[in-house]
Amino acid sequence: MAKYSLEFKMKVVAEYLSGTIGVDRLARKYHFKTSTQISTWINAYKTLGLEGLKRSRKNKAYSVDFKLQAITMYEASEKSYQDVANDLRLNNPSLIARWRQAYHKEGLEGLARRQGRPPVSKKDQNRKTKQPPSEPLQFTDLELANKRIRELEYELKMQTIKNEYLELLRSLRQQKAMKTKQESSTSSGEQERFTLTEILAALHFPKSTYMYWQAQWKKPDPDQDLKDAILTIRDHHPNYGYRRIHASLIKDSWSINRKKVQRICQDLQIQVKNFGRKYRKYNSYKGVIGRIAPNRVNRRFETPIPYQKITTDTTEFKYYEEDPTGKPQIKKLYLDPFMDLYNLEIISFKISRQPNGTTMLEALKDAIAASEGCPYRRTFHSDRGWAYQMKEYQALLKEHRIFQSMSRKGTCYDNAPIENFFGLMKQEMYYGKVYQSYEELERAIIDYIGYYNEERIKEKLNWLSPLAYRKGQAA
Repeated sequence: MAKYSLEFKMKVVAEYLSGTIGVDRLARKYHFKTSTQISTWINAYKTLGLEGLKRSRKNKAYSVDFKLQAITMYEASEKSYQDVANDLRLNNPSLIARWRQAYHKEGLEGLARRQGRPPVSKKDQNRKTKQPPSEPLQFTDLELANKRIRELEYELKMQTIKNEYLELLRSLRQQKAMKTKQESSTSSGEQERFTLTEILAALHFPKSTYMYWQAQWKKPDPDQDLKDAILTIRDHHPNYGYRRIHASLIKDSWSINRKKVQRICQDLQIQVKNFGRKYRKYNSYKGVIGRIAPNRVNRRFETPIPYQKITTDTTEFKYYEEDPTGKPQIKKLYLDPFMDLYNLEIISFKISRQPNGTTMLEALKDAIAASEGCPYRRTFHSDRGWAYQMKEYQALLKEHRIFQSMSRKGTCYDNAPIENFFGLMKQEMYYGKVYQSYEELERAIIDYIGYYNEERIKEKLNWLSPLAYRKGQAA
């Protein structure tokens, strides 16, 4: 450790007390790695005056009672070693740490033992004679018994604290209680039984670390406004992940990195976890029962022209309905949507209790009417389901000079956009929920399609909803 003269210490302290420079700038000016040493000098000078800056060259002896007083002051309060040293007018705070370590390791005997080598006179050095070792501190039988009793009581107390507080931590973990950082994990009754120092000693938790985090928790959260904005977005869009939340924040004039939004979402435990791989069980393929159209789209799903490419498919939902005896029975519902590949908007759909050609043709007529404004010849794409092989379906397309396109057999990737829509829809409004009637499930589907078209933003559409994207391109 570097030795600093009294004049140098006074110079540094005087510069600080002048009010023109802070401890951090002083540390950089005089090439200190940290400002801790300078802060120590300043505190010592404020408390002890010039004596606090002097380096004592004498091996001053302190009584056992004085050492116990210093240890008690530190453990019975939340003061640091430096604060206790200032109160006791000690210019070396590390002495208290050594005394405390010796006391907890060896008891009173550790405090009574004198540190260092015994003094040796020059006469003895010339004769090169060794001093007999100092006799160990002698205790009476009563003192030894009392010492042993205190040690056993201390060990029992530490074990009691450890057992009770570890059990408390286990119960808190099992209950998953959400505690704020400012709250203490101990109850008022337990605080009366044990002091903070005893609890930390039993858990082998450094007091300095505890005091550091206490100070950190009292600081205001610099990201509180951002967290409130994120939670507001999440309340309105419960299925938004951090990417869509980040895009919404950017729209609201926030300047924020996407990774920070992700980290805050993890801290708030609002990650979207309901997206997992699911396989749809309904299969409309019944073999070749009509004419199979060629795969005209051939996975070229992008188009800059509205209503030029339309895709469709059928998916199945389940709900519960009570029979006359009161037992719940599983019923099914079917959705036939038509999607415009220009902006992934659902332009028409029909819902039915069973797959049938009537509702399919009604949805097709609505899609044809909605896409009449296309200046080019349209293409309607689907899989090879039985409904799309019907003569009525194909005749209606031919009547309006619309190309028909079909996926290859057993290749769902040829119709990926509508399959992706089904996956998103079921993850966000169907999986994990139980619907008790056909009307309840029907209303949920209608509401979701309206939300999907008008509010749900997509990265592919420059973080706009399908309708907002169409209006923005038309402007």
